[in-house]
Amino acid sequence: MKKKELIDTVVERSGIKKKDAKPVVEAMLAVLGEAIGDGRELNLQPLGKLRINRSEEKSNGRVIVCKLRQSKPTETPPRDALATPSEKPAKDPLAKPDDEM
Repeated sequence: MKKKELIDTVVERSGIKKKDAKPVVEAMLAVLGEAIGDGRELNLQPLGKLRINRSEEKSNGRVIVCKLRQSKPTETPPRDALATPSEKPAKDPLAKPDDEM
């Protein structure tokens, strides 16, 4: 993914104007680049946890090897915010432990 595609995707998902999204995305990329260049560990969900394994200075720049760990997405269904009280799960069980049939 290139920067232009990233900006277009952010505009599409957020609904903000491209002229507003572009400086924010560019600033975010600069901050991330500086943090990675400094060897800092990043924990940015849902992106994941990024850790620097090693870095090496070359004649034309720096090579940084990173490890990115992403959590598995949870399989919980979204809650209905408009559910009536009867549709919400009960906090107390229907039968008490000492009730026998």
